[in-house]
Amino acid sequence: MLYFSRLKMILIWLAVAATVVLAAPNLFPASTLAQLPNWVPKRQMTLGLDLQGGSHILLQMNQNDLIKDRLETSRDEIRTLLRDANPKINYTGLSGSGRTVQVRITDPSQLDAAKKVLKPLTDPVAAGLFTGGSVQEMTLDDSEPGLLKFTVTDAGIKYRTSTALTQSIEVVERRVNELGTTEPIVQRQGDDRILVQVPGLQDPQRLKEILGQTAKLTFQMVDQSMPVQDALNGRPPAGSSILYSQDDPPVPYLIENRVIVSGENLVDAQATYNSQNNEPVVSFRFDSKGATRFGQATAQNVGKLFAIILDNQVISAPQIREPILGGTGQISGNFTAQSANDLAVLLRAGALPATLTVIEERTVGPGLGQDSIHAGKVAGIIGSILVVAFMFVAYGFLGFLANIALAVHVAMIVGLLSLLGATLTLPGIAGIVLTIGMAVDSNVLIYERIREERRAGRSVIQAIDTGFTKALATIVDSNVTSLIATVVLFYLGTGPVKGFAITYAIGILTTVFTAFTFTRLLVSIWLRRARPKELPRAPVTFIPPGTKIPFMGIRRWTFALSSLLSILSVVLFMTVDINYGIDFKGGSLIEVQSKSGNADLADIRGRLTELNIGEVQVQQFGEPNDVLIRVGTQEGGENAEQTVIDKVRGELQDQYDFRRVEVVGPTVSGELAKQGTIAMLIALLGILVYVWFRFEWQFAVGAIIATVHDVVMTIGFFVITGLEFNQSSLAAILTIIGYSLNDTIVVYDRVREDLRKYKKMPLPQLLNNAINETLSRTTLTSVTTILALLALVLFGGEVIRSFTMAMLFGVVFGTYSSIFIAAPLLILFKLRPQATAADEEKPVNGKAVAT
Repeated sequence: MLYFSRLKMILIWLAVAATVVLAAPNLFPASTLAQLPNWVPKRQMTLGLDLQGGSHILLQMNQNDLIKDRLETSRDEIRTLLRDANPKINYTGLSGSGRTVQVRITDPSQLDAAKKVLKPLTDPVAAGLFTGGSVQEMTLDDSEPGLLKFTVTDAGIKYRTSTALTQSIEVVERRVNELGTTEPIVQRQGDDRILVQVPGLQDPQRLKEILGQTAKLTFQMVDQSMPVQDALNGRPPAGSSILYSQDDPPVPYLIENRVIVSGENLVDAQATYNSQNNEPVVSFRFDSKGATRFGQATAQNVGKLFAIILDNQVISAPQIREPILGGTGQISGNFTAQSANDLAVLLRAGALPATLTVIEERTVGPGLGQDSIHAGKVAGIIGSILVVAFMFVAYGFLGFLANIALAVHVAMIVGLLSLLGATLTLPGIAGIVLTIGMAVDSNVLIYERIREERRAGRSVIQAIDTGFTKALATIVDSNVTSLIATVVLFYLGTGPVKGFAITYAIGILTTVFTAFTFTRLLVSIWLRRARPKELPRAPVTFIPPGTKIPFMGIRRWTFALSSLLSILSVVLFMTVDINYGIDFKGGSLIEVQSKSGNADLADIRGRLTELNIGEVQVQQFGEPNDVLIRVGTQEGGENAEQTVIDKVRGELQDQYDFRRVEVVGPTVSGELAKQGTIAMLIALLGILVYVWFRFEWQFAVGAIIATVHDVVMTIGFFVITGLEFNQSSLAAILTIIGYSLNDTIVVYDRVREDLRKYKKMPLPQLLNNAINETLSRTTLTSVTTILALLALVLFGGEVIRSFTMAMLFGVVFGTYSSIFIAAPLLILFKLRPQATAADEEKPVNGKAVAT
C-alpha cells in the first residue's frame, strides 16, 4: 500500500504540478497575464455577479400575448380567405375570445365550400427541422349549424411559445450586445423563460427598460375624419382606435388600424441630431419593400398626419409635407441622447413576439462585490491559518504533511474551477473555506487509525500501511453521502447556491486524492528517508488513548432531550413565523449605503411608508452607514414588484448608493419553496438508499432519523434566532445533511467492523467501544470544521452570515447526533437480537457492563 512505482509517482507529481499551474493565473492581475506568452495558461476563475457586480434577470414570456396574436392573425386569415373565395362566401359574426375564433356562414349551401377554403387553418405545421413531426395548431368545431369555431390547441400554444421563445432569445441577445457589455449570458430556462446575466453592469434600470419593451414599431395614418374629442365622448369610427402619446399628460390620437409599414421592414436605426434644432432624433432606413410601401402611402396622403407608434403609444404624429421616397426618415419626440440611443437599440434588435415580464431580479453593485471578495479572502486566510495550526498541534510532523496536502487541495479546487470555467460566487468562497475544514477529515481518519494500529502492537510501517488501507472504505462512504446532497443542491439550486454546490463538490472529490493518495505518497517518502522507529509525537493530545466513556448509559436521557427539543422546534415552526427571505415569500430586498455619514433609519422608514408600497422593514446591516430594506410582496403581481424598486430608487438615490437589489415575484418564490422541499426529500432518499446498500437496514434508518433530527434542530435555530431563511439557508441545511451523515458513517463503519470482530459482545458495549475508538476523529474533525466556519461567521461579511451561522450550529448538532442519536438507535432497532436487556447487565471479562 505504501509502495509507489516510479511511473505512479511521476503521474501524481504531474497532477499536482498541473493544478498548481492552472491555479497560478488567479494570483496575478489580468494586465500582467496579457503580457505573458500565449502558451502560458492564463485562464482565471469566473467571478459570479455577487463578486464582480452586475445583474441577473429572469424574464417570463406572456403566453396570453401569443394567443391574442394568433387569434387576430386567424381572424384576418378567415376574412381574407372567405372574401377571396370564388365565388365569394358570405359570412357574419367574425369574432374571437379566449382561445377560439368563430364565424357564421350566412348561406347554408356555402358551408362545405367555406370548410374547404378554411382548411389551411387546421392543417398540421412542421414542429421543427431536428425534432421532426408536426403540430395541429387549431381544431374545427362545426357541431352548431352554420357556425364554424376554430380553437387553438394546447400543442399549438406550446409550439408557438417555443418558437417565440427562440426568437425572443435572439432579440434579447442583440439588445444586450448593443449595450456594449462584456460577456453577457442569455439562455433559455424552462418552457417560457429567459435568463439574462450581465456582469459589471452599472445601470440595471436601463437594462430592464430595454428588455421589458416589446418594441413593436408601426407607421399608421391618423384618422382625421372626426375630432379625437368626439371619438372620446362617443365611439371611434369603424377601423380606427384611440391611442395615447408618451407625453405627460398623454395626448389622445385617433389612429387608423391599418398598418402602412412595420418595424420588420427596418434595416437600420441610429441615434443622431436634427440639423435644424440640434435635438436628439432617431434616423431609420427601410428595406426595399418597406421603402416602396412607405413611399406609396406618403405620396397618396400629402398634407395628412401619420403616426409613428411604439408598443401602442404614439411617439410622434408629423404631417406629410411631400412624398418620402428614399426609404429613410427621422423619429422625433422629446428625446434625450440616451433615450434616443435606447430606441435605436430596440429598433435595430427587432421586436419581441410577446411581452417579457421580469419575475426575478438580483443586482449587485461593483462596490459590494469588491467588499465581498475582500471579506472572502480574509475569512479564507484566517480559516486556513487556524486549521493549519490546529493540525500541527494535534499531529506534529504528520500534521505538517497533512497541511502540505491541504495546500495542494486548495490549489486543485482553484485550478479545476479555472479549467472548467465554473463561476465562483460568495457562497462558493464559503464552500472552499468549508472544504478546508473538512479536507483534513480524511487525514484525521487515517492518522487516528494509524495510532490505533500502533497501539495494538504493529510496527510503524505496518501501522501506517494498515491505517491507510482500513480508512479508505470509511473515507469513500463518508464523502459519497456528502456528494449526494451536493449533487441534489446543484441540480435544484440557482445562482450563488449552485456556485456553492460546484466548489463544494469539487472539494469533496479532490479531498479523496489529496488526503489519501498524495498524503500517502508524502508519508512513504518520509518513511523511506527517515526510517522512523516511532510515530511523530504531537504537542497536544486532545483525546487520551483508551477513553471509556459510557455513552450508551445515558442514551435514554439523550433520547428524551432530543425528542423534547425536536418537538419544541416543530411547535415553534408551526406557531412562530420563521423569517422567510424573499426567495420563499416574494418581495424586494434592497441594500443601500449612505453617501455621507451614518444612515438615518427612521428617516428612511418614514419616507418609504409615505410611498404606500405595503409592508416595509428597515434595519442596519453591518456598518452604521449600511441599511437593508425589505418590501413585502405586492398585490399587483410581477410588474408591481418592479414598480416598487423604481419608487424606492427615486426616493433615496440622492442620498444613498444602491449596493444590492433583489426582487422575487410570487411565481418564482413559490417554485423555490417547492424546489427546496423536493431537494431535501431527494437528498434524504438518495442517502437512505446508499447507506442501505452499504450497510444493513438498521444503519440506513438510524442515519436518516439522526439526519432529520439535525434538520429539525437547524430549522428551530432559525425560528429562535430570527435569522433570514433563504436559498443560502437551504444550501446550509443540505450541507448539514451531508456533514451529519459523514460523521454518522464513520461511527457506523467502526460498528460494522466491530460486529465482525466481537461476535459475542453485547451491543451496548460494542457501541461504546466503537464511539470511543472514533472519538478522536469525531472531535478533531468537528474542531477543524468549526474553526473554518468561525472565520466565515466573524470575517465573511453580512451577506452570508445566516448561511455560515446555520452551518456552525449544524456541525455541532451533527457531531452530537452521530454519537447520541444514530448509535443508540441500533439498540432500539435490535441490530443484534441476542443483545437483550439481560445481556446489558451481563459481565464481560469479569466486570459488569455499564449501559
